[in-house]
Amino acid sequence: MAFLDQMPTLIGVVVGSVGSYTAAALMERNRWRRGRAERWDEKRFEIYTAYANTLKAQIRIAQRLGAARGFRTVLDPIDLDDGMRLLADAESKRSAEWESVLLIGDADTVKAARAWHESVWNYELYARGRQADSEEDWVHAESQMSQARDEFYACARRDLSIPCPTPPSGNWPRHWQDGASPH
Repeated sequence: MAFLDQMPTLIGVVVGSVGSYTAAALMERNRWRRGRAERWDEKRFEIYTAYANTLKAQIRIAQRLGAARGFRTVLDPIDLDDGMRLLADAESKRSAEWESVLLIGDADTVKAARAWHESVWNYELYARGRQADSEEDWVHAESQMSQARDEFYACARRDLSIPCPTPPSGNWPRHWQDGASPH
């Protein structure tokens, strides 16, 4: 009879223990998931940044080649042979970084990154002398590249859950580059 009197207490202890264990397990699982999400966010940030920096270096070489070909929106010309070698090396680096973007990026960011590097390839055709040497076409390619860059950053920021709005576009080429008034 004493055992039956203690049964509610024993049931309470068992229910309390199961409840405590379940609550602790759920909290630990949520903490682990949050930590994992933070690590992936950091990794995505590093990969997106590395890709953007690599592509920007490639763009800068193409710009310098464009300056050597006489396009007015860029300065600091480079020797054509040296520039072509540097451009090939930069494309190899970009291609290697691209694999990381494909692996970790969300669909929208990958699509935007692809559009950006394809616009850079188009820009490079002018820098390499494979497209018409029209200043207007060069400027148009530069503008398309700038728009593609903006879209990549907007998608990457969404993927990284960066809450503030995307900064305004750089609108390349700049107004002062073509002698037009900035107003």
